[in-house]
Amino acid sequence: VREHSARLPRPASGAATPETVEMVGQSAPGQKPLPFVNMFVASAIAASTAEILTLPMDTAKVRLQLQKDGNKYRGLLGTISTIAREEGPKALWNGLTPGLHRQCLFGGLRIGMYEPVRNLYMGKDYKGDPSLAIKIAAGLTTGALGISIASPTDLVKVRMQTEGKLPAGTPKKYPSALKAYAIIAREEGMLGLWKGVGPNIMRNALINAAELASYDQVKESLIASGLFKDNVACHLVSGLGAGFIAVCVGSPVDVVKSRIMGDKVGRFNGVLDCFVKTAREEGALAFYKGFVPNFARLGSWNVAMFLTLEQVKKLVTPTPTA
Repeated sequence: VREHSARLPRPASGAATPETVEMVGQSAPGQKPLPFVNMFVASAIAASTAEILTLPMDTAKVRLQLQKDGNKYRGLLGTISTIAREEGPKALWNGLTPGLHRQCLFGGLRIGMYEPVRNLYMGKDYKGDPSLAIKIAAGLTTGALGISIASPTDLVKVRMQTEGKLPAGTPKKYPSALKAYAIIAREEGMLGLWKGVGPNIMRNALINAAELASYDQVKESLIASGLFKDNVACHLVSGLGAGFIAVCVGSPVDVVKSRIMGDKVGRFNGVLDCFVKTAREEGALAFYKGFVPNFARLGSWNVAMFLTLEQVKKLVTPTPTA
């Protein structure tokens, strides 16, 4: 029988039984795995909650990544302050609607599919706990599949975040998320909604694998150390660790994704061209532009998402029948 939870090393004779570690996408120990719909709903709620709480930092990150000349935006707090002062505090939540569209769809799919895909890779005859390689492969797969479907929501979010302050009397090009989808489809064709899907798949597959696999590994290690139990403090530290690893892995493709999606004049001829031009014109460190706000955002995003997910899963777990 395949196990559905990660167990810590077997204790010496007479020692206390080790705590069972519940991994991402799993139901509580001793219970059947959550149905896909329940896990999708829990993941969508958790991802949307994190999006609302951390979007100002994401807006600052995107502005810093797209800044090529000048020093209008300086640092995370400086960028947030500049945007709030020049465009009003509400501008920090530009792109919230497509951001929520994205999290409901992508967040629900990437985490909801994680356990079924991981179990598929393990196979029926797999014994023991899933290896790190299997976790990474499952994360890469669900991240790529999820964003392939949800990429238009990411494009609209970036376009709305980068619009900035307009001269008095100038109407916004994208007055709302729904109108933005229609405008982009009309001006750039239906395939225009999937502009930048290549780097977006690369970025989200890498970050999803880094987040989910590292969250599991950090959580298991913390509990194995005896310093933590499977509680809020453990989830908080595990979320921060997952966020840091995800930013280190995904920052270069995140910069390229933001630049291609924000490119309205055809400056870049695809992913490779964007990589080459960015490296040649700005140097390798340009791929880590906005690293601090990116980590501040992704670290806090992971903490908020995983903390919420752990609690919402309890609410959507079916009550066992007698």
